Amino acid sequence: MTMPGARLFGLASDFRIGVLFCTRLPLPHSDPVTGADVARASWALPVAGALVGALGALAYWIGHRAGLPASVASALALAATMAATGCLHEDGLADTADGFGGGKDRTHKLEIMHDSRIGTYGACALAIAIILRWSALASIADASAAMVALIAAHAAARAPLPAFMRFVPSARSDGLAASAGVPPWASVVAAGCLGVIALLGLGPLDAITALVLLALAAVLVAWLSMRQIGGQTGDVLGALEQANEILILLTVVAMTKG
Repeated sequence: MTMPGARLFGLASDFRIGVLFCTRLPLPHSDPVTGADVARASWALPVAGALVGALGALAYWIGHRAGLPASVASALALAATMAATGCLHEDGLADTADGFGGGKDRTHKLEIMHDSRIGTYGACALAIAIILRWSALASIADASAAMVALIAAHAAARAPLPAFMRFVPSARSDGLAASAGVPPWASVVAAGCLGVIALLGLGPLDAITALVLLALAAVLVAWLSMRQIGGQTGDVLGALEQANEILILLTVVAMTKG
């Protein structure tokens, strides 16, 4: 295989890994995926996010074309994105809320986060996250703007994750974040650039506002994670993704109203 051909093959493989990592979409990938593969392919997380957002936008468009109100079309869009990801990030948010809220110490918090059962903190966090995303999306009057916001939110929400994985140490010696390891700088930079490109689709002012909020969210979640459990886990990454989605959608609503 030639050098350009090998690079294209590598990019295609990373794309498949990114999609398989973030979604339940059935893409063919014969070789087993290792943690090192996930770290290298983390640049593709925004691309996988854009695909998830596009599925949500399609569901929104179908609802809109069927004459359904924006509130119903928004609910269909959220259902489509959650079905596409298997509620991966929602699960991370719930586990993080349960662990941080209900754990007595670091060990207990990590035990709670490892438990698949959902508690009061997790249920409340999920409810708030879903309500915020649904109400924000339903508040965007223009259907085209709502669909663009969906794609941008899902793509850009995943863009900071490689940097977060690189700068915040893993809290566990096992688990998703530990097995993935530290993404290479090239993947961190590429993911960040893709996230910026996605946000620019919302307009320059919206993009700048969202970037500031995403940076603040990353710093806050990093500080909280270090304080609570001494680092990050796959659940924390899911919680950050959910917070990022919410912030981007709220930014679109606030800037539109303004």
